[in-house]
Amino acid sequence: MGKIKKAKIADIKQIHKIINEFAKKEAMLARSLNELYEGVRDFVIYEDDGIIKGVCALRILWEDLAEIRSLAVKEEYRKVGIGSSLVKECLKEAKKLGIKKVFALTYQPEFFKKLGFKDIDKNKLPQKIWGDCLKCPKFPECDEYAIIIYL
Repeated sequence: MGKIKKAKIADIKQIHKIINEFAKKEAMLARSLNELYEGVRDFVIYEDDGIIKGVCALRILWEDLAEIRSLAVKEEYRKVGIGSSLVKECLKEAKKLGIKKVFALTYQPEFFKKLGFKDIDKNKLPQKIWGDCLKCPKFPECDEYAIIIYL
């Protein structure tokens, strides 16, 4: 049986591989190894027998705002609750830290809505969040959905 835990430096290469598999399919932004090493504390992983099956990050952006990002579950392990467990773990951490709002930009809004997120107009989110968007090949024609949850 697998478990969720905080990522460690030794996990970064596996995390990088999982995220960039999805990025190749244009399902999320690619992340460099450097970016992942710098942000290792943002990540939680779902690991089973030494195999990382899913990853997710909680990135704090402001005193009351954080983002769920880089949520990816290996194709062969999807639809068994790993993704929702990872998101719930990130939301639990956000709550502990006193974060009031957590958002995500996603192509899977229904997945997040099952966890209590609601649609939000992207323009209502602070400009500070768009830094990563500049790296996106789809910028400025973003076709992701913005969703948010109030804790």
